[in-house]
Amino acid sequence: MIDHFIIQFDRGLRTLFGAPISLRPTPATNVPEAELTADERRHAAALMRINHCGEVCAQALYQGQALLSRDDSVRESLMQAAHEETEHLAWTAQRIDELGGRKSLLNPLWYAGSLGLGLVAARLGDRVNLGFLAETERQVEQHLKDHLDRLPQLDGRSRAVVAQMRDDEAAHARTAVDLGAADFPAPVRAAMKLASRVMTRTAYWV
Repeated sequence: MIDHFIIQFDRGLRTLFGAPISLRPTPATNVPEAELTADERRHAAALMRINHCGEVCAQALYQGQALLSRDDSVRESLMQAAHEETEHLAWTAQRIDELGGRKSLLNPLWYAGSLGLGLVAARLGDRVNLGFLAETERQVEQHLKDHLDRLPQLDGRSRAVVAQMRDDEAAHARTAVDLGAADFPAPVRAAMKLASRVMTRTAYWV
């Protein structure tokens, strides 16, 4: 158990301060860079900063959930999702650099809060744990669909990354449901959506 906590602590440090590595090539590999205006580049970089911040939160959330999960199959599914989120972390970080942007200055704060939520969800049992995962991924999928509408039409590289992330998040939600995720009541879903809105609007600027 101690070894497991040490591994997760190391993973947290790498998430916040390391250079994430993706086994899959970025979806933008074969997409040429477009001629964007300065305002379009700033806007696209800000949207990708939000997405990167979301992936930092996802890493922390899954780590907290996996640390206290009581079921080996659930824990394995959570860690597989976290692995794919690490790839998303790498893709968004690369795209931010390409656009000349920066990552959110509040990433450590978002990470700590999400880790705490993951630990609480896990303590409530695996059905609630999976339900939290499923609802989070559904909301992230919708958020990414919104970003596809808001990104500059010519920014094919950012759009390719966001589209693949959207598909991966939808798959994570389906996996959680297949494993027995609880269906959260409307007030809980609304509270999660409100918290997400605060994070995304803040990360656009900070």
